[in-house]
Amino acid sequence: MGRRGQSVTLSISDRDKAQLEQLALEQGMTWGDRPNISRLVEAIARRELLLGRNNDWSDDRIRALQQAMRSLTDTGQLDEARMIAQLLLERSELTLPLRSEIERLLATPILPWRLEIDQYIRCQQPFQLTYRDAADRPWNFTIRHAHITSYERRQYLECWCEETDSNQDLPELQHNWVLRLDRIPEAALSTAPGKWHSSLDALEAEMHLLKGLAFAYEAKTADLCNEWLRDRHPPIRRIVRRVTNTFWFFREVFRYGEDCILISPDTVRERFKEKLHKLCEHYDGNT
Repeated sequence: MGRRGQSVTLSISDRDKAQLEQLALEQGMTWGDRPNISRLVEAIARRELLLGRNNDWSDDRIRALQQAMRSLTDTGQLDEARMIAQLLLERSELTLPLRSEIERLLATPILPWRLEIDQYIRCQQPFQLTYRDAADRPWNFTIRHAHITSYERRQYLECWCEETDSNQDLPELQHNWVLRLDRIPEAALSTAPGKWHSSLDALEAEMHLLKGLAFAYEAKTADLCNEWLRDRHPPIRRIVRRVTNTFWFFREVFRYGEDCILISPDTVRERFKEKLHKLCEHYDGNT
């Protein structure tokens, strides 16, 4: 007969006992089909299972993984995003807002039509979709380039479409549309003939950043040039940006206020001046 092991009494709460049983199940430590805490403790003692701290990740590591999770979500790589989300959720360092964000991501089912859009984009297959705008009017688009992006915590399909009717952007950008994903009805997708475009239409816009903004500005992936004009006093930061949609570009510029000046092209500069004039009219008038 084998020698009986020594007994150890654990004084723990029912909740902690349930957590240990769950860990035992996850590690295959069972007696029959029931979790066996004794086997779990024995495996730890023999260093078959290694223990590690769950509160020693740096803020930089958490932010990097958070950004990776969001980027993967935006580009349609949802399985990979969920893997990172699950990894983060196991950590105790998370802030409550980040934990809530991750729990929402994991609780949100992946809709079949979203997977279909991701497949079209990966295969560079033109497709058609039906879209309902804010007034619930239906629109049909033939899409020849697209990617998923985020603006102000919402996800959008940014795409090049054959249709330009009612697009109020500059003429050279009127093939570009930004469609809210939650306004794409299910079963509204189908393939389209023709070729995939390599990119959205775009123009280059130059802006100068002044004062503290020049030093605090964080480079964007769409920046084509980011340099200091050191012959100016005080120094000015020159940014040349690839712009595909003036609506969202102007929303960023408005946040910069008087410390940002749009330099070129003239079409973008004049369109922005029109918006500034309308804003001034609201304050000068009696409304």
